[in-house]
Amino acid sequence: MNRIARIAPAALSLVALPLIALPATGSQAQNATAPYTVVETGRSYARLQEAVDAIGDGRGTIRFASMRFADCAVQDKGEVTYQAAVPGQSILDGVACEDKAALVLRGRGAHVDGMVFANIRVGDKNGAGIRLEHGNLTISQAWFRDSEQGLLTGEDQRGTVTIDKSTFSRLGTCEGSGCAHSIYVGNYGALTVTRSRFEAGTGGHYLKSRAARIEVSDCSFDDSAGRGTNYMIDLPDGATGRIVNNWFVQGRDKENYSTFIAVAAEHRDHSSQGLVVDGNNARFAPGLDRKSAFVADWSDDAVKPGANVLGPGLARYEKR
Repeated sequence: MNRIARIAPAALSLVALPLIALPATGSQAQNATAPYTVVETGRSYARLQEAVDAIGDGRGTIRFASMRFADCAVQDKGEVTYQAAVPGQSILDGVACEDKAALVLRGRGAHVDGMVFANIRVGDKNGAGIRLEHGNLTISQAWFRDSEQGLLTGEDQRGTVTIDKSTFSRLGTCEGSGCAHSIYVGNYGALTVTRSRFEAGTGGHYLKSRAARIEVSDCSFDDSAGRGTNYMIDLPDGATGRIVNNWFVQGRDKENYSTFIAVAAEHRDHSSQGLVVDGNNARFAPGLDRKSAFVADWSDDAVKPGANVLGPGLARYEKR
């Protein structure tokens, strides 16, 4: 399914700067236009899978040129950093490996820095920017947009997922056998999402996590332009941790508007004892008059809603 990357028109626009002309060696000339460069060796590759395979069971960084790529890769081992040379200008667009995702990750670990994932769709309606099947994952300053799912994970109870300063736009669908979401994390050890934005969902939940521990802080959930969406945060198996200092706006076009945050609505596989929900600001979009709960709790544990600022029509907490 891999194809050679193609250059986006925007990448052809260069700023004229005074330069000192130096003779380029053969490798320098090659790297100047290389789609993928393994930083540790300086070697360049035409296809992403070749760069991933070159790192193998070791540890390395793949630096992406500022281009739009019709490409994808599967990481079976090792620890790989996927890094945009310029944040926001390296786009994995429209191609999924194994009918799953642009990046399919099942090595020891992965780091994603400055990348964009767009227009990923597959036959089972679960096309994701990243499919994490095993290992730890950190994501920083990344963009996920216009796909069936942003991040989708399997189960790794010893693994952690950490997301910072990232944006999830126009994601999710309930057209398949189940729903896809902006983020879906399976039975992982811990999920941390900080300083990130969720907006204009197109189905499912904005963040659904079965991880035993959760932290969501300093994020915004803007559902005002959402279509057929459900909860802002769904913890279907329960979780401990913190949901603090976030901003929530629920929009009009909802599949389910009964709560913003759902705790243990499906199972009680994890304790929710002491889950803190504090310092958040939540309201309906302007002109919308309805009733909903900010936190709905099925857990029978001592969930701790704190001093949240809630708009008209929102109940602070409901036991269900």
